[in-house]
Amino acid sequence: MTLTGPAPGEPDFRCAGASVLRDEPVAGTASTVRAFLLLEHPGPWGVDALRDARLPDGLGARLRAAGAEVGVRVLLVRRPRARSADADPWVFAAHADPHRPRLEGGRVGDLAQALDLDLTGLRAGRPSGLPSYDGSLLAVCTHGRHDACCAERGRPVARALARAHPDETWEVSHIGGDRFAGNLLVLPHGLYYGRLEPASALAVAGAHLAGQLDLDHLRGRSGFAMPVQYAELALRRELAETRVDALTLTARALVEGSASDGVTEAVFDVAGAAYAVRVRTTRGPEQHRLTCRAGRDNPVPRHELLGVVRR
Repeated sequence: MTLTGPAPGEPDFRCAGASVLRDEPVAGTASTVRAFLLLEHPGPWGVDALRDARLPDGLGARLRAAGAEVGVRVLLVRRPRARSADADPWVFAAHADPHRPRLEGGRVGDLAQALDLDLTGLRAGRPSGLPSYDGSLLAVCTHGRHDACCAERGRPVARALARAHPDETWEVSHIGGDRFAGNLLVLPHGLYYGRLEPASALAVAGAHLAGQLDLDHLRGRSGFAMPVQYAELALRRELAETRVDALTLTARALVEGSASDGVTEAVFDVAGAAYAVRVRTTRGPEQHRLTCRAGRDNPVPRHELLGVVRR
């Protein structure tokens, strides 16, 4: 078992720095989430945002339960700059389908109105009850009470993006992958970017708003399982293809083992041509502390490209 820093509880350990030092790839590491519900709450968020933030009347627990029942990730967002005290909060609903993403959003008089949304419909790609919302959200994880790296590396990124793209930029509670901070979630596409600094974040945002992907920082699409995320990135590198909507997943099969320890084949259509990509995913035996707050080591998932075949 390999330790990557001070023992649990020592303040100097930083999971993001340890991940960089062991040269851990970011590709194929995005959380697997197909639908998101985001509620504006200026904070403080505490360690567990839905439990610890000062939401009224047990709203956080009720929203968590409603989202978990149908597969919707509920997050809190806030502006990097303070909002007007008398402004109604925003609520957003995103269906992060890799090929048909949709975003809805609007202000509500009471955050409890989020309980009236059709989360089952949202998960299926149908309207949730909010107005349609044009554009993208640039959501930077700055949840420092959850993980110190998210605050230390995320807040400078959020400030830089807010200056350049004030309408699109939000801070967001824990989205997963603390060791890849600064982390950016782009909605409605469900694109996870990692290891961002202010300059690279501005480049990623500019590319996205122009319909392009930054392959160096892209962790993957949340609408795909991790091996398929890796397969998409591998094929894009093979073809030097960065257009957001250039690839369509047409088939996926587990060829050997399991999704966390086996071989996955993903078939993509690119301009009418089919490409089969095989990826081997393994866990361990090497183990590391994967978050700043982790009390023990865990295996690190690894992906390996086995081949790309044009059919």
